[in-house]
Amino acid sequence: MIGGKGNNKTCPAGSDDIWGTSRPRDVRLQIYISLSLGLGAFLTFCFLRPRWKGLYAARKKQNDLATALPDLPDSLFGWIIPLWRITDEQVLASAGLDAYVYLAFYKMAIKFLVVTLFFALAVIKPVHDTHQDKEGKKSPLPDDPSDNRIRARSYLMTLAAEYEYYTDYLWMYIVFVYLFTALILYLIVSETRRIIDIRQEYLGSQTTITDRTVRLSGIPINLRSEEKIKEFIEDLEIGKVESVTLCKNWKELDDRVVERHTILRKLEEAWTVHLGSKSVERSLETLPVVQPYPPQSEGYGRGLDSEASHLLSDVDRDPDYVIPYARQRPTAKIWYGRWKLRYKNVDAIDYYEEQLRRVDGEIKMLRKKDFEPVPLAFVTMDSVASAQMAIQAVLDPSPLQLLANTSPAPSDVVWSNTYLSRTQRILRSWSITVAIGVLSIFWTVLLVPIAGALNTCSIHEVFPGLANALDRHDFLRSLVNTQLPTLALTLINVAVPFLYDWLANKQGMISQGDVELSVISKNFFFTFFNFFILFTILGTASNLVDMLERFGERLTSATQLAYALANSLSDLLGFYTNFIILQGFGLFPFRLMEFGALSLYPIYLIGAKTPRDYAELVQPPVFSYGFFLPQTILIFIICMVYSVLKDSWQVLLTGLAYFMIGHFVHKYQLLYAMEHRQHSTGRCWSMMCDRVIVGVILFQVTVAGQLALKKAFKRAAIIAPLVIGTFWFLYVFSRTYRPLMKFIALRSLRNPEQSDLGRDVQEEAVSSGLEGRVVPTGRLTLDEARERGLRFANPSLIMPLNEVWLLNKHARFPGGSNGSGVHSASGEWE
Repeated sequence: MIGGKGNNKTCPAGSDDIWGTSRPRDVRLQIYISLSLGLGAFLTFCFLRPRWKGLYAARKKQNDLATALPDLPDSLFGWIIPLWRITDEQVLASAGLDAYVYLAFYKMAIKFLVVTLFFALAVIKPVHDTHQDKEGKKSPLPDDPSDNRIRARSYLMTLAAEYEYYTDYLWMYIVFVYLFTALILYLIVSETRRIIDIRQEYLGSQTTITDRTVRLSGIPINLRSEEKIKEFIEDLEIGKVESVTLCKNWKELDDRVVERHTILRKLEEAWTVHLGSKSVERSLETLPVVQPYPPQSEGYGRGLDSEASHLLSDVDRDPDYVIPYARQRPTAKIWYGRWKLRYKNVDAIDYYEEQLRRVDGEIKMLRKKDFEPVPLAFVTMDSVASAQMAIQAVLDPSPLQLLANTSPAPSDVVWSNTYLSRTQRILRSWSITVAIGVLSIFWTVLLVPIAGALNTCSIHEVFPGLANALDRHDFLRSLVNTQLPTLALTLINVAVPFLYDWLANKQGMISQGDVELSVISKNFFFTFFNFFILFTILGTASNLVDMLERFGERLTSATQLAYALANSLSDLLGFYTNFIILQGFGLFPFRLMEFGALSLYPIYLIGAKTPRDYAELVQPPVFSYGFFLPQTILIFIICMVYSVLKDSWQVLLTGLAYFMIGHFVHKYQLLYAMEHRQHSTGRCWSMMCDRVIVGVILFQVTVAGQLALKKAFKRAAIIAPLVIGTFWFLYVFSRTYRPLMKFIALRSLRNPEQSDLGRDVQEEAVSSGLEGRVVPTGRLTLDEARERGLRFANPSLIMPLNEVWLLNKHARFPGGSNGSGVHSASGEWE
């Protein structure tokens, strides 16, 4: 540290003290800032929730599958208790298995932290407080030990005895590392068994098209026809084939559909400009503008007659339609000639109408075309048992040929990736892997200045004037050394998942579920390796030059790496405490308030012109597990790693508050506010457990490193069997429990009438639709209700060619037509 205010002394090189022992981390400042932000966001949410139900109760309002959930009171705080009382059965019935297991992870973390916090306060903290100050205490040196060997030998024996006495508390590390390891492994096994039982009963009692479908890949050329595939499967005598969808190279058709969508939007915009702006009535249930709901023709249920309708052909014959006087029709600029250097202005409505007719004709022709088949098919069996037997068996003796896997839901399939070749997928996968490796180096370089901001010594080497100014103002120095790194890493953790989500979508995966799991994996690698491991190592140095030198040394040796982690973790306890406080108390209320949607809404509103644009503004936000789960797992690992160290109660207490607040916030979002993946199978639970077990091993290595730093090498060696046993547990866990999280056991298959799990609650949701609407009835699970009427088919082949959707004041019924080919919507709807 710089000695004295206004002093320009040099920081001592090689010191591992980040911010100086004379000034401990100011956690209170972080608490004040986080509580101010969090309480402000929470009170704002409580005020806006009953007024903007179109945003804060979007899923409850627009999704019939959530109607069985209780209506929350509109009072300021009256909604909290009813939300807390919603049971796991209601969560399972209305939100599916993914939401159920996601919230189960929060509950498991709360159980672990309650137990560890108790021991941290009752045993670990008192022991550290009474022994830490005595550790290393030495007896006074004799006047001249060289003159008296007996006195010298006695002195050394006394030092050894005193060191053994003052470090006997280190046995506490061994006891609690074994105890906490046993506790977390027990919780993992018990929670996994419970989730498996629920998952097997839930999936085994339903008969969705997804559960009856096999994704067959590696189909040889001689079998690439639907008839031959059906004959091949039925020859295996495992069941009857209900239908086969052989994927083909539909790229040309998909491109035309995308082109049509672009032309349709431009035509709607041109007509909206021509007809003029319409005033729209304000509704307190939405954001400041009411947007009409999409007409019913937007779905797949409209007949083929919509394709033959004449777009805009009857508008001019509408006696009530009057163009305002002197209003010119909009124009479009068309570029032509060599290199598109010349242009002319044409009537935009006529031009886009003609373009739409042209592309409609091409789409109709392409739908009749016989495209080249690809080695991928979706085979739907007559029963779930037949599909499971095919999935769990080896169908062909040739490698990489006729591989049967579980199928995604029809709405979950990324059809544009189904016709990618194996070579293209491998090339994309390796390219993304290399890109992530390059990004990891970039993140490391980015973390160096952030870690340097942890102490004034590092700032002094780069900006001496700033360091002197900080040293003269304690409050400003505390802000820079404590709040700035925490805020910078929080912003990075918010921005990076968007980049990794984009990369995951470019890998060519068949389903959105696989993309979501890939996002979880990529974001966890970033948060665990770049944010936790590398930042912890970087944070051990006291100045920038020493930081870079010692960082390179520590990466070259596993022993040095363990020492660096063990040494730095104790110093960075305050930083991680601040980070958890900011995430739990400061940012969770902003997630509840959906700050991102609120801040982006005015921007999207400015660009919205057509009724379709306004309708898209009120679509429920999508809950992405890949954005929230990795940081949640990391914070749980941080709490586990610090559970035995000095002042561990600070991290454990803030971690417990984080998971309790997070469980409440995400419970509201998953049930009432946000949409998520349609076919829920809870596959992310295995990923959570695997990464938590990796965190357990890091916890054990860290404790061993702490003992080694205190010269207790024999006691550090006692932890080695525990590390080996944890690796063995990871292997046995993956062999024993992972298959049951992937497949449905044949013994679990039963008649739907024999299981009421998720059905009694869901029956009310499915049968209680809006008045006058035809809704399916019966004992259906969430997945059965969602997939009712769906089939495996590329939407480009079966979707109706929707007509122009305009706001017309003469329309009286939602989804109706005013006698022309122009769909209309009224601003009077709520």
